[in-house]
Parts: sequence; C-alpha cells; structure tokens
Amino acid sequence: MPTSIERDLHMATGDGENSYTKNSRVQEIAMFQIKPVLEEATREVYTSVLPRTMVVADLGCSSGPNTLRFVSEVISIIARYCKELGLPHNHPELQFFLNDLPGNDFNNLFELVNQFEKLTAKNRQGEALPPCYISGLPGSFYTRLFPGQSVHLFHSLFCLHWRSQAPEGLKGTRKTCQDKGDIYITKTTSPSIVKLFQQQFEKDFSLFLKLRYEELVFGGQIILTFIGRKYEDVFSGESNHLHGLLGQSLQSLVDEGSFEKEKLDSFYLPIYSPSIGEVVTIVEQSGQFNMNHVKLFETNWDPYDDSESDVVHDSVRSGVNVAKWMRAVMEPLVASHFGETILDRLFKEYAQRVAKHLDKEKTKLAVIVLSMKKVI
Repeated sequence: MPTSIERDLHMATGDGENSYTKNSRVQEIAMFQIKPVLEEATREVYTSVLPRTMVVADLGCSSGPNTLRFVSEVISIIARYCKELGLPHNHPELQFFLNDLPGNDFNNLFELVNQFEKLTAKNRQGEALPPCYISGLPGSFYTRLFPGQSVHLFHSLFCLHWRSQAPEGLKGTRKTCQDKGDIYITKTTSPSIVKLFQQQFEKDFSLFLKLRYEELVFGGQIILTFIGRKYEDVFSGESNHLHGLLGQSLQSLVDEGSFEKEKLDSFYLPIYSPSIGEVVTIVEQSGQFNMNHVKLFETNWDPYDDSESDVVHDSVRSGVNVAKWMRAVMEPLVASHFGETILDRLFKEYAQRVAKHLDKEKTKLAVIVLSMKKVI
C-alpha cells in the first residue's frame, strides 16, 4: 500500500465537532444490525474450537465508541454462552487486536480502552465476565498481520469498500469532459475508468481473503460489513450519488478559482462499493471460505433520520448531518490533496448539494453483511 494512503487514509482525529468520534452514528446503526450475525459466528467459533485463549481481531477499527461496542458485544456473547453451557466461571481468555493504518488516532483509542477496562473491571465484581486483553495493531489489512492459524474471529465494520489505493491505471490519466469532476463512478464516468475501479476491487478483495485464510485457525470465522450497492448495474450505486455530490462540490471550488483544475483531475477516491454478486463471485473463486450469511440492508444517508418514510422532513438539517458524517470520513484525504483551507467551504457547499438531492429523492445507503467460515 502506498505510503500516502497509509498516512492519509484515516478518520478525522480527536473528539471535536468534526471528529469521527462525534460523527460515527451510521457505523453504530450498522453495528446494531449485525448483532445476530456476530452472536451466531462467535458461538460457532467457540463451540467448534473450544479455545482457552480466543483471539479476536477488529480490522480497520478506527477510534471512538464503536470499536469498544464491538469488544463489549463479544465479551457479553461469550459470558452468556458459557452461562448457558453451565460453565459460568470457565470462560476462555479473550485477546482483542484493534487494527488500523498507522495514521489512525490510536491515542484517542487507547484512552477509550483505558476507560473501558476500568469499567469492565468494576462490572466484573458483580458478574462473571471473561478476562480480556486489548492491544493496538497498526498496519494495512492488505498485508499479513498475524502468524499463521492464530486468529479465531475477524471482524471489520465499514472498511472493505476502501481500496489499497485509487485504481493504479488512473495515474497520469487526464479526465475527459465526460468525466469532469468525477472522483468516483458517476452516471457519466467512461467505461474504461469504471473497469479500473472494478479491477482494483477484485485484486484487493482476493488478496484480503487469501491473507485472512492464512491467519485464521480451522473453524475460524470472518464477519465483514461494508458499503455496497443494491443492484448489479455499476452505475446504479447509491454511494455513487454520495461521492458524486462531493465531486461536484470540489468542481464548484475549481470554478471559483479556489484551486487549479489539475488538482481535481488527479484526485480519485480509493473506494469501490460492490454488489452482492461481485462479492460472492470472488469468495467462490477463492475456494477458501464457506459463506454462512450474506445479505444487504439499507440505511438512510442522514445518520439521525431513523424514519422508514420515503420523505425527508428537513432536507437542510439532513444535508448538514450527512456533510458532518462525510467530513469525518473524508477530511484527512481531502486535506492532504487540496489543503486544509478549503474544508469549511467544501463541506458547506456539499451540505447544500445533499439537501437539494434529498429534496428530490430520499436515497439510502446499501450495506452488505457477509459472514464466512474457513474451508477445512
């Protein structure tokens, strides 16, 4: 993975108004959705392997409360299951590895871990909980991270749509009039560029599966939750709109003279949101995993809109909410390429464009949940 991506691909740090810590409710909602899948996988791993020390890795953990929600959930599942088995005091020890790229805000994460461990120790006095140990692990999940056959359960939330790099073939490619302002796939993106995004996904995802297969114990499992798309048509992706509006916002700053057109021409997001069909094809081609569970659920763009309705009641407020969430995710990448001075103007413009879009249609985010077991 190129060093610039390792340095710049992380969520906004700290715990201020624009930080990921304060703007990660979309991920929290997804965590709630996958609870039954996590419960089933954790129980199955424990039953089939019966480890005395159960090693659990959270890949692309970021920082903020969601990371500790996952840790807390696994601890609770094991405690409940041991109680059901009539072994309330015969827990395995749990070793958690929290992994992300070196640019991740590990300082914030370790402060939260410290608070969490104190709270868990307090709770343990009144309830039988398994002992747990938590470590940070910087590094790309597109490289080997663990010794062979050493991990029982892998988990990754909202990370596998990130690529190891923007498609390689795009380096030095000048955007045509058709691709003007594109930073990801839109309805006007040329098929040759779309193909490069798809090839990068196939290469990265195949490598990811190969690496995790080598690191998992037999009987080990993986749970992956990431942004995908509802339909097979690559131009139909819901996240295409989300990122397309960001590209338009950047283009409007070019038109104002805030920075040179060449800056935007050389910028593409290192992401790809696949369909379930694309994901299943690569898993089956790898021959390394049996899929237990694969499904897609939808969630509103606005993290604070919990309604099932197809109407956005306050598009201006929703535009601001979406912009804050996207800023927490995109700020380091955008700032590294375009400079920090444009951030406030860019995301104000983006909030307005999102509001106009939501006035016309309430677009939802498609999220894929995939649970797999290592083939023996």
